[in-house]
Amino acid sequence: MSTAYSDNQNYFSPYEMMAEAEKFALSKAKKTSGMTLSLAMMAGAFIGLAFLFYITVTTGSEGAGWGLSRLAGGVAFSMGLILIVICGGELFTSSVLSSISWANKQISFGKMLSIWGKVYIGNFIGASFLLLLVSAAGLYQMDHGQWGLNALNIAQHKLHHTLLEAFALGVLCNLLVCLAIWLTFSSANAMTKAVMTIMPVAMFVSSGFEHCVANMFMIPLGITIHAFAPDSFWQHLGVDSAQYADLNISNFISANLIPVTLGNIVGGAVLVGLSNWFIYRRPHSAPTPIATITNTTVLASDKAITMKHKTTIKEMMNVKPVTLTTDVTTPAAIETLVRHNLNSAPVLDQHGRLVGVISAHDIMVDLWCQDYLPSAEQTVVDLMTRDVIAIDVHDKLVDVVEFFCIDKQQLFPTTNMGIATQFNSLSVEERAKSMKVSKPHMLPVLENGQFVGILERNDVLAALRPVYSETFALEDKHNHPPQR
Repeated sequence: MSTAYSDNQNYFSPYEMMAEAEKFALSKAKKTSGMTLSLAMMAGAFIGLAFLFYITVTTGSEGAGWGLSRLAGGVAFSMGLILIVICGGELFTSSVLSSISWANKQISFGKMLSIWGKVYIGNFIGASFLLLLVSAAGLYQMDHGQWGLNALNIAQHKLHHTLLEAFALGVLCNLLVCLAIWLTFSSANAMTKAVMTIMPVAMFVSSGFEHCVANMFMIPLGITIHAFAPDSFWQHLGVDSAQYADLNISNFISANLIPVTLGNIVGGAVLVGLSNWFIYRRPHSAPTPIATITNTTVLASDKAITMKHKTTIKEMMNVKPVTLTTDVTTPAAIETLVRHNLNSAPVLDQHGRLVGVISAHDIMVDLWCQDYLPSAEQTVVDLMTRDVIAIDVHDKLVDVVEFFCIDKQQLFPTTNMGIATQFNSLSVEERAKSMKVSKPHMLPVLENGQFVGILERNDVLAALRPVYSETFALEDKHNHPPQR
């Protein structure tokens, strides 16, 4: 097995996992807002269900030992991520892996934040909806109220971290959650994906790390029990409700939700997403040096003897063409081409030296390859053609005409030793008129290696008018001799 690819179809190598992660990240940008919100609501409810499972498993388990009880609860909680992975929910803490698409310049920073925001809101709505159902069902009364007391203690504990502790616990939590997601990229098998998530999730839950979406359900559940549980609930437990007075919305947002959310972003987007991108993708996406184009194509015509006009490129070229620079964004480049009714334009570096040509064809092909989801940060240097045909300012009209319309290899098909490879009964003129020649419509012009202008086919056509004008003048003189 090579270092980059696996021979086992059931297992993906780390490089292949990175490719799967890129697909996962970009898929989030392709969903509509309605679909993103719907899937996020579903994921928020799934995480809430997982916490219900955790509370049920850990209630009344004091005699089982602190560690074993939390381990059992962590394994139970992994049900939430399994449901999300298999059913396709959108979870905020895994959506932060879209930072990979931003690093690849496939989406803008604003688009990335928009995705995060929609998923975050959807998760909160889903968790809140489940909270309404749980409250209406009176689940807090299970095990003679011990279930509700366990929920209260868990929720209150989450409010007693310092801001730094809450942030760090959020980082540790999403480091494990996103590693669990990353492990699912190693296989296409659903059962394998489900099993892969269990241990990382069990560790973060049993260790008390903080997950913002889980807290969207867990802490409001404690707040709801404290606010709406009847006096009989407290009396049966022998507990004063005033002990949980700190369970309120203000403390929930400031002491837990904000720092934990920020920590989750760092743990997932940075420590997992961008770290793997730097290791596996960045070395392959580093920009190559932009070479300056200083050489010209040698032009020579077999018809130089017959054309009387000795016009040179310098006399007919456009010395003030529309040009673009390497750092111009693709939308700006399109605007420039459309505004000036151009199909292509030379690309210059910051010193005015020719480095490439950008064309409508280059832009459209790239757009098709990107499934019509281009990067907002894409620039001309990412798309331009660097294999450019440039001509010298002192080349002659007769030479450039032949370059545009004649392909010597098609006209006279021979080997390097001059042996004919095809035999054709057509005349040279007939072959010339029937051949298909693919040449640029615009050629950059250089003088001593420096860019000085462009030459287009219309410029050549304009330069050819005198040839016809003299012919017409001679014919007119022959057909209409002067009167005596």
